[in-house]
Amino acid sequence: MDIGRIGVWLGSLTLRAASEEREAARELERLGYGALWFGEGVGTRESFAQAATLLAWTSRIVVATGISNIYARDPMAMANGARALADAYPDRFLLGLGVSHAPSVAERGHSYASPIETMRTYLDAMDAATYRPVPPARPVLRVLAALGPRMLELAAERAWGAHPYFTPVEHTAFARRTLGDGPLLAPEQGFLLNSDPAAARDAARAHMGYYLALDNYRNNLLRLGFGEEDVAGEGSDRLVDAIVAWGDVESVTARVKAHLDAGADHVCVQALGPDPLEELRQAAPSLTAL
Repeated sequence: MDIGRIGVWLGSLTLRAASEEREAARELERLGYGALWFGEGVGTRESFAQAATLLAWTSRIVVATGISNIYARDPMAMANGARALADAYPDRFLLGLGVSHAPSVAERGHSYASPIETMRTYLDAMDAATYRPVPPARPVLRVLAALGPRMLELAAERAWGAHPYFTPVEHTAFARRTLGDGPLLAPEQGFLLNSDPAAARDAARAHMGYYLALDNYRNNLLRLGFGEEDVAGEGSDRLVDAIVAWGDVESVTARVKAHLDAGADHVCVQALGPDPLEELRQAAPSLTAL
């Protein structure tokens, strides 16, 4: 599967009407991005329905779940939904799996258990799932949402690679060391085309506040050397600048290149401004040339 070096994490674009999302997906494909990534959270579109529509609306681009929540469906449903899409759209569907976060899992009516053991058991059940139709020509490729060393090691062992989210460049270097040379490393990078420091940081904080309230992300940042003062509230200037790239196109491109230089194979960029599609248009020539 060729996902290229630069993809798009759709973010707020997935909250728009289907007709708007369809046109955005087609334009992003024309602009040369290699993959479309999207999340699955409480109240979002269901990930396999979302993937199927994006695949149907486009002709070349890879569609990747970033991630499909393992608490949203049982292992057989996950495995066989992915097989159906991989058969219908050869080499264009990438399954990202994740354990989500305790508050989101509780809102679904489940109990959040040990992430590593839960994921390992889930993967075992996926691999054992019966599938009666003709299987896809090639096995489904999957990546794991991984931040800490144990989940990264599991991603190297049981998946094509890892998809870290809400991480600075330092984490990409750490993840590459942990994964080793072979597995795919595809981090997300948020950005704003805004060169006013105060305005850019305010916009970044509007995005970051939700994630900084989640233990998995906070603990990962603390493990990387940020302090409690950095992760408090909506984040210190130091943390904001590390998580969200802001400035002109050249500044954003330099941050994405830093991830690639640190060991990423693919970076999925998430535009955080009021008109994310316009930001992705402006950045496309520079980013897709990397």
